[in-house]
Amino acid sequence: MVDYNNPNLLVTPNKVRSGKIEWRSPSNIALIKYWGKYGQQLPCNPSISFTLDAAYTETTLEYGPKMTDKPGVSVDFLFHNQHNKPFADKIERYLTSLLPIYPFLSQIELTIFSSNSFPHSAGIASSAAAMSALALCLCSLEDELFGTLSDDKQFDQKASYLARLGSGSACRSIYSKAAIWGETQEAQESSDLYAVGWGHHLHPIFATFHDDILIISKEEKGVSSTAGHKLMDDNPYSETRYMTVQGRMKQMLAALKAGDIELFGDILEKEAYSLHGLMMLSNPPYLLLRPGTVSVIEKVHEFRRTNKIPLYFTLDAGPNVHLLYPDLHKEVVQAFIKNELLRYCSEGSYIPDKVGNGPKQL
Repeated sequence: MVDYNNPNLLVTPNKVRSGKIEWRSPSNIALIKYWGKYGQQLPCNPSISFTLDAAYTETTLEYGPKMTDKPGVSVDFLFHNQHNKPFADKIERYLTSLLPIYPFLSQIELTIFSSNSFPHSAGIASSAAAMSALALCLCSLEDELFGTLSDDKQFDQKASYLARLGSGSACRSIYSKAAIWGETQEAQESSDLYAVGWGHHLHPIFATFHDDILIISKEEKGVSSTAGHKLMDDNPYSETRYMTVQGRMKQMLAALKAGDIELFGDILEKEAYSLHGLMMLSNPPYLLLRPGTVSVIEKVHEFRRTNKIPLYFTLDAGPNVHLLYPDLHKEVVQAFIKNELLRYCSEGSYIPDKVGNGPKQL
């Protein structure tokens, strides 16, 4: 069992020098979905995701000596250079929860600037990008103050652990190309406590995959992912889900290793339907899909039948549609998006994305 609690990570306040750390961290798209959790942000089933590239959060963490007598964490948070009290309160609660791991956070002052390359709370795992970027900044801060995280594997594991405490899916964004979170017999070293990188197992065709995100709605979701996970506790179909998902996980990993795009696409779409089916079977039931979502899905099925091109869709916890396909078909698929699908998008907007190489320190 990993235990990062460390009462010895303390600084001498009047000797802390001011500094700045910046990280860019991407979102990720789950292929096998994590839905339902227990304990402190622990998953009820394993998941695997592609790490994205263009959908990211940039976070700047400025730190210096504490100038007030205020107990606990002292942090100023700005989102897109504007104060946002709900976000600021969430960040302060998160940092306070980390005091057993990082007691020095109560000894310094922090200013955090965060910005997204995509709409917040529209089902593109914004919290995954945001909390992974912040976790990476914190691990860099630890290493700068104490020199304790010089080993890259240890750094990534701890960053993934910290990111998980802020947002479950954020732990997967730490790694290049693909990551697994949750214990499974199909992946050595897999853990509920943090994600592990899996990109080195991908067949080369999947490293070329695009994930073009159609923004069906920019409105904030009616039911947050946090509330959605909670509703799984009393969902009459949750146990069936947890029993069957292991089989799908095994099939998905086999497809990703072998380059079996057809099997990949079949499982991918079943997982999308399952996720939103579980939402509709919750108590109370709720629906995050929009008419445009359904229209796009029908168009994708028609396109695949007609053109025999491996274009598949998935959905995250929102109305927006992720279209996944190999780079070989980029021109045809993107022409299809522009000619047939943008009419269903909010203000004709979409994010051309792809499997990416993970976070980057700026």
